[in-house]
Amino acid sequence: MPYDSIVCVKQVPDTANITGEAMKPDGTVNRAALPAIINPDDLHALEVALQIRDSHGGTVTVISMGPPKAGEVLRECLYRGADRAILLTDRRAAASDTLATSYILSRAIRKIGRYDFVFCGRQAIDGDTAQVGPQTAEKLGLPQVTYLEKVMDVRGRTARLRRNVGNGWELVEVDLPVLVTVLDTGQPIRPRAAKRVLKYKRARAYSELLIEVSQQNPEVSDAEKEAEALRWAESLRCAGLMLEEWNLDDIGADLSCCGLAGSPTRVHRVQSIVLTKKGYAEIPPTDEGIRRLIHELVIDHTLG
Repeated sequence: MPYDSIVCVKQVPDTANITGEAMKPDGTVNRAALPAIINPDDLHALEVALQIRDSHGGTVTVISMGPPKAGEVLRECLYRGADRAILLTDRRAAASDTLATSYILSRAIRKIGRYDFVFCGRQAIDGDTAQVGPQTAEKLGLPQVTYLEKVMDVRGRTARLRRNVGNGWELVEVDLPVLVTVLDTGQPIRPRAAKRVLKYKRARAYSELLIEVSQQNPEVSDAEKEAEALRWAESLRCAGLMLEEWNLDDIGADLSCCGLAGSPTRVHRVQSIVLTKKGYAEIPPTDEGIRRLIHELVIDHTLG
């Protein structure tokens, strides 16, 4: 029996390559100074969806909410075997917190319509909240299984899933459709397929085309840029390389639930920690050494 899966993926700053320019003077993250990558847990979610399709048939649709640049992560998914890619981009969605983001994603998933599984990474490395997946499940009225390690079996309208519970694991049986968040401890991620890279490296969403045309022809009028982007889009569409692109109107979103208006989360304080101590202290493995270490940690307010 074939199964249709939707995978939510996100483009995030590469937090493993932090530089001195990673923070702005006001203490906020300078995203332009960090390379952008696909969220690592989302790659594992994609892998699980691809394995189900490979074993049972069906389709894998990936959707990413973000600026036009997020088209890059959609191409990464196509390189690995995704069947369909959708870019959900709209300036009115800027500053969305997890509540607004989950609402927007739920509207997009409802527009896609047919699905048996919705997969998300456990959490994004830029926020680490692990809230978007469960909140999306609530808005869709779906059962949810979090911290997936392995899909044990899928038969008919029932899936048996193994999830990590911190000090062990449990086996869960759930009716489909279901939303699942995936850990990075599951199966290894498949590499890009060379043939698919050659095919999809030219794939673009329309908003990406507009940006590229503007960069290549900065002196021409906006009307000429749009005409050139439309010609380029038609060429890609004929070759099957046009990425689908939706905005908030396309998914019938209530604008009061999107962006800053739909985001009750408020940042109380952003603090940039500067380490001033130089060198290191060697602590002897004795009772006295441990007491001295604990005393120093208390004095520095690291403990207590």
